[in-house]
Amino acid sequence: MEKVIEIKNGKITQQDAIVLDDVQFSLQRNEFVYLIGKTGSGKSSLLKTIYGELPLSVGEGKVADFDLRELRRKEIPMLRRRIGIVFQDFQLLLDRSIMQNLMFVLGATGWADKRLMDKRAIEVLQLVGLEGRANSMPHTLSGGEQQRVSIARALLNKPELILADEPTGNLDPETSEEIMRLLLAVAKEEGTAVVMATHDMSMVEKFPGRVVRVENSRLKEVNNINQFDPFSPFDSSKEN
Repeated sequence: MEKVIEIKNGKITQQDAIVLDDVQFSLQRNEFVYLIGKTGSGKSSLLKTIYGELPLSVGEGKVADFDLRELRRKEIPMLRRRIGIVFQDFQLLLDRSIMQNLMFVLGATGWADKRLMDKRAIEVLQLVGLEGRANSMPHTLSGGEQQRVSIARALLNKPELILADEPTGNLDPETSEEIMRLLLAVAKEEGTAVVMATHDMSMVEKFPGRVVRVENSRLKEVNNINQFDPFSPFDSSKEN
């Protein structure tokens, strides 16, 4: 099966400090993987490297057919058209309606035909069950509805990959569960791979998937989440 992400022997640094070392990470189409780990462990740095904000300092890396080591600044927008990003704090433009938020992103990513832009914006709102709120302002929506819009926005360019950085972090448990069900459903329907960084172990238990733990500047695959204590000390001698 085709890989959407493949990083081998990678090293990610920020201001000359090593954030992640010996990164071995791959993701296939239609695959869902959780990134777990404490705040500051490097989860967000890995996501930023995948979407071109942080360089891959050492090793090999490909994301959606783009070579991370050869990635030029002018190519980053093209890479990001192949990736949908869902943030914890929604990051909607508060002075524009939901429809205008979506149209802004379409325009910024190279769409020009107004009729096709309208059509795609309505399609993604239908996918997340919010077509009736197209003309609403963001502040009139609940947190869960705003995150649904964020997911709709991430789907606009029919991405091969969705990166979700703590997407349920600002939501109550019931709404978090709704968002998880939605994210899994639309990823399956659209044939999209998902990498989700999270602290929320209850979501990991309720919606089992592949789990990768970030600690001590390393990634480690977790084999069985039900036998896994996320707060236990990391034992590097047990690494695969």
